[in-house]
Amino acid sequence: MPGPDSESRRALRELIALLTEIDERYLGDEWMAPSFGDLADGYRSVANTLEGALFLAFDCDPDRPFFRPIVSRTRKMLGDNPDALYYTAPVRADAVYRVTGNLAGAAYLSFTVEIGSAEGGYSTRTGGVLRDTDFDAGPDGSFEVFFGGTARPRNWLALPEGASELVVRCYFEEPEPVAADPNRHVPLAIERLDPPGPPPPWDDAAVAAGYRRVARFLRGRTLDQPRPGEREQPSWVSTTPNVFPPPEPPGDFAFAAADAAYSMAPYALAPGEALVMTGRWPRCRFANVSVWNRYLQTYDYAHRPVSRNRANTVLEPDGSFRMVLAAQDPGVPNWIDTEGRPFGMVFWRFFLPEGDVETPRARVVTLDELRT
Repeated sequence: MPGPDSESRRALRELIALLTEIDERYLGDEWMAPSFGDLADGYRSVANTLEGALFLAFDCDPDRPFFRPIVSRTRKMLGDNPDALYYTAPVRADAVYRVTGNLAGAAYLSFTVEIGSAEGGYSTRTGGVLRDTDFDAGPDGSFEVFFGGTARPRNWLALPEGASELVVRCYFEEPEPVAADPNRHVPLAIERLDPPGPPPPWDDAAVAAGYRRVARFLRGRTLDQPRPGEREQPSWVSTTPNVFPPPEPPGDFAFAAADAAYSMAPYALAPGEALVMTGRWPRCRFANVSVWNRYLQTYDYAHRPVSRNRANTVLEPDGSFRMVLAAQDPGVPNWIDTEGRPFGMVFWRFFLPEGDVETPRARVVTLDELRT
């Protein structure tokens, strides 16, 4: 039995001390959290990230992995998406894994190898992608793929040095957001080809290591992140409200999808104003737009229209779209609800686009203008 000065107790107290430091620094003046007027979002973000840390990192074994959903309606972090289901499993670069699953009707599915996220750490970059066009699926959507070991001509992806987890992205274009349905899932199973047998029973050292993975996960997504204004933003991220940059691929940006073209900008609206966004959906595998708060958490997609994809967008006669971001329903098609928030982030995703993607345009109007 662990004693009063056990390693588990020390690790738990380290986690408690970290939460105090996050409260004082990350949610304090050092990160300018009170200045933005969204401090409640910050505290909710910490709660969601702590849930994610306990769920994903406390019990994490790359020798005996299994897939877990990264986000949910109550666990929002890292830029979740109403139209996607995300899964993760820990891996090791020196091991070989077999994954079986089913596309389950996804418009796009891929596996991404993350580098440097072992033991709860924050990924430093992506190390490869295996998309659904790179492997064979049966008529019922079932598939079998391999990771690591000797190269295979197909249905295989290398695990480079530092490989630490697989992230599975499953995107759906349906009238209702799939992430709002707790019964939607994509069947996935992973096994190491040379399994080491059952793990040893949990002991004081193992529990302490679990708490320290949780702390590393939480710190990496809070105090280790740049302060406002310190991060050099990618070219596809605008710092000018209501102005979108040209959509571009993210490269090997950590936790980003290599097949996507992204465009993101903050919106800023006064009472009685709306943001009219116009453009055209490109030919691509998947496309949508959604709104986040400053902590990269989606708005309430389970009860409000806070996103649009090609299946729930009403097009103009010429095939273009007009979407309206507003605090209340303006009585026109394609309303996106701001929840009454005067400031937030608008994020566009276009997967495997064919040719250039038209940059969405935006202009601020009054609600009275829209109604007339």
